[in-house]
Amino acid sequence: MNIKVEHNPSQKRLELLGVFNWDIWTKETSEFPWYYGNSETCYFLEGEVIVTPRARQPVTMGKGDLVIFPAGMACTWNILSDVKKHYLFS
Repeated sequence: MNIKVEHNPSQKRLELLGVFNWDIWTKETSEFPWYYGNSETCYFLEGEVIVTPRARQPVTMGKGDLVIFPAGMACTWNILSDVKKHYLFS
């Protein structure tokens, strides 16, 4: 149950995934608990975040990162700078 982070994926990869057709989520600097009932794939347009899964090491991500969060993961989001991301639950 690991978070997968792909730094600076190619424009072609993003287009193949259809990222730019996904919904957009924005959130200001904050900290909150979160639970992933479904897997989420997202692409960060802005921001910097530290996500800490329960009983695991923190993972840093932000602008330009393509990230996959696994279903069933409980974590804490610490948004260091305002986030804007495309996202898709599956």
